[in-house]
Amino acid sequence: MTSPLESRKAFQNALATWFAKHGKDYPWRRTHDAYEVLVSEVMLQQTQISTVLGKGYYTRFLDTFPDVETLAAAEDAALLKAWEGLGYYRRARMLRETARAVIAQHDGRFPHESADLMALPGIGRYTAGALRAFAFGLPSVLVDGNVSRVLARLMDFSQAVDESAGLKQIWSWAEELADAERPRIHHAALMELGQTICKPSSPDCMACPVARHCLTKEPASLPVKARKTAITTVDEHALLLRDSDGRLLLHHEAGKRRTGLWKLPLREASEIGHLPLVAEHRYAITRYRVNLRVHDGNVRGAKFHAGPGDSWVEPSDVPALAMAAPFRRVVERLLEDF
Repeated sequence: MTSPLESRKAFQNALATWFAKHGKDYPWRRTHDAYEVLVSEVMLQQTQISTVLGKGYYTRFLDTFPDVETLAAAEDAALLKAWEGLGYYRRARMLRETARAVIAQHDGRFPHESADLMALPGIGRYTAGALRAFAFGLPSVLVDGNVSRVLARLMDFSQAVDESAGLKQIWSWAEELADAERPRIHHAALMELGQTICKPSSPDCMACPVARHCLTKEPASLPVKARKTAITTVDEHALLLRDSDGRLLLHHEAGKRRTGLWKLPLREASEIGHLPLVAEHRYAITRYRVNLRVHDGNVRGAKFHAGPGDSWVEPSDVPALAMAAPFRRVVERLLEDF
């Protein structure tokens, strides 16, 4: 085995040769437009590639907001509707803030320097590196979860990569190994290596193009992580209520997590838990596993009214409203029975 640090050029060439043959054709790899690259990076921060591509989120968002000018001018309702289904809606609003800053501070053109990029709202070290590499073809350093795993295995690194010292070391190695002549290819290849071959639980070392540069003998045991997220299970009780005109009662959210989105109104279990259950849906968000229970508020004798933030909505208007995916699935299923 030869450390990649001792044979950097051979390592870079092996990675680039493999990527030329096996690299996947993603739409964001066909563009050098900084705005389009940024949209892809923000979408992929907390969403799998298969989801972003399989349901057309990336192309649909760019069809709606093709440039920084249209995104900067976007109203909340249209922005959230275009982002619907991706979750973590704060990303969409921050993306809009980035677009507005690019217009206000740089005449609508993304800056090239790392410091200028990181001065924009929502852009940190990784995203600045991604823009420099993928949009501008400039030397850069970027580490995501895939790259961190690949480097930890290549260097047989047994310190926790989610603590400051370990993370600092991973970034240092990424900088040493970066290909200044082919940054776009190098970083895309390193990330794809982690996505397709150097996977978390089942690395395919026989197919790895840089196996001879890998120092670990137990790849499945790396990377080491110190923090384990505790999962909390919670119940949500939602009310299905229609008025005499057939309109559906919905709630327009004003909280931090889903501001501007629509959902069925939630009530305390003590208030509606005794009502017939008409739908149930389980979903996960951050460290929570949520059991969404929908109760029929139209049973004989039940009396409920619209509360703060609630509105009566025509069923035909529901598809145009931005709604979090769990509620969208439940509401669409229930509307079929209206």
